[in-house]
Amino acid sequence: MQKHLAVSSSHSAVNVDVVVSPRGLKFWLVPSYAVPLVSLEFAMRGGAAQDPADKAGLGALMSGLLDEGAGELDSQAFHRALDEKAVEMSFHCDRDHWSGRMRTLTKNLDRAAELLRLAVNAPRFDEEPFERVREHMNARLRHDANDPGTLANRHWKEKSFPGHPYGQAASGTLETLAHIKRADLIHAASQGIARDQLLIAVVGAIDEKDAAALVDKAFADLPAKGDLKPIADATFAGLGEIERIDLDVPQSTIRFGRPALKRDDPDFIPSIVAAHVLGGSGSMTSRLFREVREKRGLAYTVFGSFYSLERGAYFYGGTTTKNERARESFDVASAEIRDVALNGLNEEELEKGKTYLIGSYPLRFDTSAKIASQLVHIQLERRAPEWLVERNREIAAVTMESVGRAAHRAFGDGSLHTTVVGKPEGF
Repeated sequence: MQKHLAVSSSHSAVNVDVVVSPRGLKFWLVPSYAVPLVSLEFAMRGGAAQDPADKAGLGALMSGLLDEGAGELDSQAFHRALDEKAVEMSFHCDRDHWSGRMRTLTKNLDRAAELLRLAVNAPRFDEEPFERVREHMNARLRHDANDPGTLANRHWKEKSFPGHPYGQAASGTLETLAHIKRADLIHAASQGIARDQLLIAVVGAIDEKDAAALVDKAFADLPAKGDLKPIADATFAGLGEIERIDLDVPQSTIRFGRPALKRDDPDFIPSIVAAHVLGGSGSMTSRLFREVREKRGLAYTVFGSFYSLERGAYFYGGTTTKNERARESFDVASAEIRDVALNGLNEEELEKGKTYLIGSYPLRFDTSAKIASQLVHIQLERRAPEWLVERNREIAAVTMESVGRAAHRAFGDGSLHTTVVGKPEGF
């Protein structure tokens, strides 16, 4: 066991123990006895990128069925067992991984661990919940079929990453979901649910010995190795192109982006600061917000942010505005992106951006569930527990020189790949 002290706020600290269980499973542990709860979060690499192109949505469907019956318990019996002990359990499929979380009172920990063990080791994939969950996914797809934001997002990704899993719809389509059989779910689980890609965090009122027993009970009987297919690096396409999808709605939804720097790039952190000042994920202090909304009243919201995946990274942003002001909104946003690319930030923007990114970080650690989620996220990024401290140190060390260099490398000449949905004027 190794012990690390990671400051998570100005008032408290998170003590992360890296523990190896008696059966050889490594996990991160944060004991916290403020309330008698335990939160466990885990992830396994793989995710929607593993879906065959003609069966996109397979990972999402599989993860949606893991709590719909396992072992001797059918769907109703499994949910009744969760309810009897007030156990919260859910599963989710992302691009590069799928994950699960469990939360329970310490007095119910044994039963919660057993139910989690059943869910990941012996999912049933019975016909009734299989069809029910698939139809729920279909209903959402039908609902979103004419949603401008969903259309723009899906089209942009498909055209930005043609022929790559990142261009596929993670939740599938009506056609691809129809192709999925029960045997596909069983095969996907046998390939992807294994110990070699397993990352775990346990947070709450539990000591090291009991946490190790919990982890072993839930996961130690999984197969040692999975069989994931290799995923090629994603090549970004469409820079400089503007694609229009006509939809008879009063507003135009605009989505734009370009390739960005990967997590292991030495300029990654400075580029994150630049992206925050530019787009701020919708922050009311960002350049895009100031220029598009405050100064011109073109849109209610506008955003831009970096997304870093295992096999690619990209900047992604957008806004929604009146059809007659769509071109102006896009031109204003493009001009700001181009200005950051060519001229970087000013000193005031840099300092305010760094202050926000450092000061807001503790908000990710204010509950046991959030702490567990962040610890797994850090592991997915292949970082050590020290990142909880190093992250803010690296942000504080960003200079005008480094942020200017990173902005130029990340945004290049400011060219974008753009999708517009609606009846936009000027495109």
